Amino acid sequence: MEGNTYENKESLIKAIKNKFGAEERFYTCSAEDLSAEELIDFLYERNKFRVTENGNFTVNTSQICDH
Repeated sequence: MEGNTYENKESLIKAIKNKFGAEERFYTCSAEDLSAEELIDFLYERNKFRVTENGNFTVNTSQICDH
């Protein structure tokens, strides 16, 4: 989803579900078996998104792990 901008959390969740399916589970470096909603909350809490000038949000590329 990197490189895209989303109006809000719900629009990002919808995009994730459209791409991967509603039942897909996700994994990070330090968490596993996350729903799309749980993944977004997890990443948001860790500053992995940034708010744009118009209030939308996008991936904060300076905060992405390299492994």
